[in-house]
Amino acid sequence: MTGTHGFSLSSRVVMINGLIFALGTLLLTFSPATVSASPLVSEMALLAVGLGLMMWANALLVRSTLRPLERLAAALDQGRATDPIERMHVPRRGIARRIATSVNDLIARIELGQREKQLATLTAQEAEASRIARELHDGIGQSLTAVLLELSALADNAEPVPAAALAGVREGTRDCLEEIRDVARRLRPHALEDLGLRSAVVALTAQLFDHHPVHVTRSIDVGLPELGDAVELVVYRVAQEALTNVARHAQATTVEVALERTDNGVLLRVADDGIGTPSGAGGTGMRSMRERATLVEGRLRVGPGPEGGTEVSLWVPARGGGA
Repeated sequence: MTGTHGFSLSSRVVMINGLIFALGTLLLTFSPATVSASPLVSEMALLAVGLGLMMWANALLVRSTLRPLERLAAALDQGRATDPIERMHVPRRGIARRIATSVNDLIARIELGQREKQLATLTAQEAEASRIARELHDGIGQSLTAVLLELSALADNAEPVPAAALAGVREGTRDCLEEIRDVARRLRPHALEDLGLRSAVVALTAQLFDHHPVHVTRSIDVGLPELGDAVELVVYRVAQEALTNVARHAQATTVEVALERTDNGVLLRVADDGIGTPSGAGGTGMRSMRERATLVEGRLRVGPGPEGGTEVSLWVPARGGGA
């Protein structure tokens, strides 16, 4: 392991030891002290004092050389206890700088590998959701549609009493078909695939609040930067989770949805005037939003809004941008 001055750690320790021994030899050579053939007690005491001074000076110099490494190890232990692992402080010079830089680079590569693996898992999950959505729509959905058409034809030609019974079955089948279509829409965001992020968010708010007593305010910038398919999917899913929570739990009268362009990314905000988020709340939906944001190097904040209620904000980097 080589330092900034071209000397390895072992070489520096050897040089320190050599310097101490050389100084001790020079002091013994040019000092008036002598050692007789049969050393006296005073001479032995003088040699012991000299040896002790050499050992003390050697320990002092070696410790000062290794102290940055000890600090580095302590910082690594402290950073390892955090989640995610904190980057290490990089000293200005010396071998500790090289070690800290290498450790930070290693942490970055590990996190990048984890993100890529998780992103691949997320992509596979979304592909599976798309397959299930197609099966629901093309298989069960079409079968129920055929049943519904047959029931309608029978009801039109049946006697009055059976017609009423068939009409009930028909309405039940229609409700079942609509529920399947709703599940398919949640599994596979067709609007995102076909129309893009802006139109998908507009369609999402319309789907959730058209028949809901909540006033929706939309603020969506024109000309959002390019995010990439995976990042757009994360923004859409976070918006979907946040808006679904508003519709189901917030007891809000108004909700604001914003997609804003920033210097190097896009900011999603969903703010309502409802009852707010309980302290320490964090269910599956909250965990899913945070995990998705981490996958694309985004920053998620969930907390009280400026005028009460809850505000969910997600910043994601544009393609080629960075946090």
